[in-house]
Amino acid sequence: MLEVDVSARRGSFQLETAFIAPTPGVTALFGRSGCGKTTLVNLIAGLSGEGTGRIALDGERWLDSKDGLRLPAEQRRIGYVFQDARLFPHYSVRGNVLYGAAARLPTGYFDDVVALLGLEQLLARRPGGLSGGEKQRVALARALLRQPRLLLLDEPLASLDQSRREEVLPFLERLRDHYAIPMIFVSHQFDEVLRLATHLVVLDGGRIAATGNVAQVSVAPALRAIVGTEAVGAVVEGVVSTVDGRHELASVAVGGQVLQVPSRQLAPGHHVRLQLLARDLIIAVEEPRGLSVRNQLRGRVHSIAAEGYGNLVTVDIGGVALLARITIAATQELRLAPGSAVWVLAKAVSVTHHAIGAPAPASV
Repeated sequence: MLEVDVSARRGSFQLETAFIAPTPGVTALFGRSGCGKTTLVNLIAGLSGEGTGRIALDGERWLDSKDGLRLPAEQRRIGYVFQDARLFPHYSVRGNVLYGAAARLPTGYFDDVVALLGLEQLLARRPGGLSGGEKQRVALARALLRQPRLLLLDEPLASLDQSRREEVLPFLERLRDHYAIPMIFVSHQFDEVLRLATHLVVLDGGRIAATGNVAQVSVAPALRAIVGTEAVGAVVEGVVSTVDGRHELASVAVGGQVLQVPSRQLAPGHHVRLQLLARDLIIAVEEPRGLSVRNQLRGRVHSIAAEGYGNLVTVDIGGVALLARITIAATQELRLAPGSAVWVLAKAVSVTHHAIGAPAPASV
């Protein structure tokens, strides 16, 4: 468990944050540029002599102003990956990976890290001949060779174009799933958070606007103000029950009901995270018939909030909240109110999904 309760001032900017992040797992610090994400990460890393409060990992205190304790950065056993890879141009990839490595590495650990990050064919090359995505993978390997207790990733994809981001993201997913190293992942791109995070801390103006698991925070009003109207939606998690290879659809159990999604890279037993955008959902007050929409979920209206050009309707589909954006006219014509029984319609192709855990091994 990572405990953070710190404050710091830089000029007119004041950071005041307090949260607890479960470990192991990936805690995402999410927010607009200038909200305090990097300042907070540097306090956790011990790279900033500013700040007061308390920071502790699994009970070991790194900062405790009450007792005058401030553990130096080199004693915190942290791996840090910056926005730019910061590789040594005169070292080979092998030399960069091994720079600062722990004195005693477990047998096979170097080879395991290199294989996990796909660096086998790059070890003899120099950074000048690498793509941006390859450089970031080298920086990740170098951080892992320190055998850190905590891995800090400060917007490691920010300097990459979309194609390079897509190249690196699967390696970050492998890292999350392969090693039980707690990670703090800084981003202002919610699609990255959706793929990687297990816990989410939303920062706004130096303060924590929301914190919790990704599904909980996805429906928080504080998040909507940051991601913008088009990206507002609910994130839900479920388990793949079946895969229909003929029709390329997978069935996912969510809230006691079934959602169908494109079956790309999914298998029965996969734990998946689904994003259903409010703009893509339709509400009906009668059971729909004769439609191409694959997902027709029963639920009840929990709340209705005026937002933007219409209303944002929160629907409970069995302990799981979904958000649907509809016009004021539609709200009135359907006579929607808290408690109304409704159906929520979602096209399978409009549901974004990411596997967040491999299928459990079959019992023998």
